[in-house]
Amino acid sequence: MEKEILITGFGGQGIVLTGNILGMAATLYDDKHATMTQSYGPEARGGSCSSQVVISEEPILFPYVEKPQTMICMSQAGFQKNCDMLIDGGTMIWDTDLVKPENVNEKWDSYNIPATRFAEELGNKMMANIVMLGFLSAVSELVEPESLKQAVLKTVPPKTIEKNSTAFDRGRDYGGEIIKGRSRQEQ
Repeated sequence: MEKEILITGFGGQGIVLTGNILGMAATLYDDKHATMTQSYGPEARGGSCSSQVVISEEPILFPYVEKPQTMICMSQAGFQKNCDMLIDGGTMIWDTDLVKPENVNEKWDSYNIPATRFAEELGNKMMANIVMLGFLSAVSELVEPESLKQAVLKTVPPKTIEKNSTAFDRGRDYGGEIIKGRSRQEQ
C-alpha cells in the first residue's frame, strides 16, 4: 500500500530537504520505493513551499500526493491551505511555534511539537526540520527510525553531524514521551 506524505512550510525551512531525507530513508535503508516532488511559491525565501513524498513496497506509478495519510505543517499558511486534503484517520503533525490550528479534525491522529523552539535551544533554528523528522520517527511507522536517522546523518554537512544527531534525538524523545502518555491514558 502506498503512503502519501505532504510536508508544508515556507522557503528556507528545509521542507524539500525533509522530503528528500524521508525518501532516502525509505529507498536506501528500508528497501522500499519512494518519489518526492516539490513546489515553491514565487519567493526564494519565506514563500510557500511543499514536499510531497510517496512511499511504497511496489513501484510507484503516480508520484503526486492526492490524499495524504500524513501531513507535516511547519507554517500557518501551509496548514490552512492543505489541511482539508488529509484523509480521515490520517496523521497531522504541526510545529506549535509556527502553527495555531483553529479546528483540528477529530478524525485525525494529531500531534504537535515545538520543533523550532527545540532547534533554537540546540543552537540553530534551521534544524527544526531535523527535530521534526525525529518526532515523525517516534509517532509514525512510515520508515524505520534508524533508517531515518541514517538518512539525516548521510545528508547533513559533516561538521554538523553531531548537532543534527542531537536534534533528531530531541524530536524522537519528545515523540516517545507523547506516545507513552497516550498509552497510559488508554489503559
